[in-house]
Amino acid sequence: MQRADNGQKIGVWRQRIGYGSSDFACNLIWQMISLYLLYFYTNVMHLDAKAVSVMFLVTKVFDGVTDLIVGYLIDKTNTKWGKSRPWILMGAIPFGVTSVLAFSVPDISQTGMLVYAYVTYILLSTSYTMVNIPMASILPALSEDAQERTVLASCRTFFSSIGSTVVSAFALTLVAKFGNGNEALGFRIVMILFGVIGCAVFFFCFFNTRERVVITSEKVSLKSNLNCLLHNKPWKLFALNIIWLFGGLIIQSSAVIYYFTYVVGNASLVQIVAAITTLVPIITNLCAPFLVKIATKRNLMTAGSIVQIAGLFAIFLGKTNVPVLIAGAVVAAAGYGLRGSMHFAMQPDPVDYGEWKSGVNTAGTLSAVNGFIGKVGMAAASSIGAALLAAGGFDPDLAVQAASTNTAIAAMYIWVPIIMNVASVITMAFYDLDKNYAQIVAELDARRAKLSTEK
Repeated sequence: MQRADNGQKIGVWRQRIGYGSSDFACNLIWQMISLYLLYFYTNVMHLDAKAVSVMFLVTKVFDGVTDLIVGYLIDKTNTKWGKSRPWILMGAIPFGVTSVLAFSVPDISQTGMLVYAYVTYILLSTSYTMVNIPMASILPALSEDAQERTVLASCRTFFSSIGSTVVSAFALTLVAKFGNGNEALGFRIVMILFGVIGCAVFFFCFFNTRERVVITSEKVSLKSNLNCLLHNKPWKLFALNIIWLFGGLIIQSSAVIYYFTYVVGNASLVQIVAAITTLVPIITNLCAPFLVKIATKRNLMTAGSIVQIAGLFAIFLGKTNVPVLIAGAVVAAAGYGLRGSMHFAMQPDPVDYGEWKSGVNTAGTLSAVNGFIGKVGMAAASSIGAALLAAGGFDPDLAVQAASTNTAIAAMYIWVPIIMNVASVITMAFYDLDKNYAQIVAELDARRAKLSTEK
């Protein structure tokens, strides 16, 4: 590995903002998917919840395979722009277009709409992969400094939270305003707006980042790359935690509109709680670079899980008490925000460990496999959520749902996320890379300096 500037200098803060902004673009769309796609399918397209459950499972497994392919191709990419940046450029427009298609209602039969949902969701997921995988794989190439990587990861999480907050606080209001009583029209116009903004921001990201570190490693097959990962203990634990982190996020996010509309009986809280869930993590994210100086990333991840569990219990015990519900949402969001910040901060560390142990840098493949695992977890969570709605007898035409339905919704919003947080705490108890990471980085730096001298 060696440093490279390609004759093009970019300031530290310009790159931090450029890199971080990519997740603002991603989350304008991603948050719409997380919060409202299940609702869009059941209440706007009027698709059967059981059929949606199966669709989420099938399409996400397919999507996970595309993650592996894109990650492998990133590792094979070599251009004057680097390995990862070209993919961000190529994926920007398809991502914006497919997001509009996924939130559109064609004038066809119910069977036709289900097929349409399958096709557009697969296209959206594939285009998301094209921009999201390189956002992860590019981080080790932006800087060799561990502290700077944490700052870059924090910038990404900060902008991610801004994008999510825009959606959480304003999306339903914009849907109502543009749709004027027609939710299908409102969702389509909002997605056109978010799609255009997202494309522009991805272009901004491309022009304001540079892959400063050129990774030079032996050419290996996808099979060999995967074999390296299988012998990477920190990565295996990190990968398992991805399921708990994003699986819990997806099922809880998709349930927020159902929980506060039907269980709490106060639909006005939906946007408030959704905004809290994305706004509070901005504060915890800003604290992340300082917290990692006084505690290990693993311990901060565990602390975040415990705090989030406390907040979810407060929401459950609060029932319909608005101040308690809001306080619980703030606490839970703070816990999740800390977990999210640590997830992105930890992500490059197993890459370094793998290179240190095997001599092979698999940033693209590792990011792709992480994406695959995350999407399998999210597929399972999305499918479980839709299945719970179906099992509980959810009826979108009823203003007041049956007790069994409310129990199922509570499981989606409270109990499944709590279980996944407990699983995260147990998983992190076995993660010990933080103890030796400084020594590993020092040895890698020595190797890189030697290679650079030899060249």
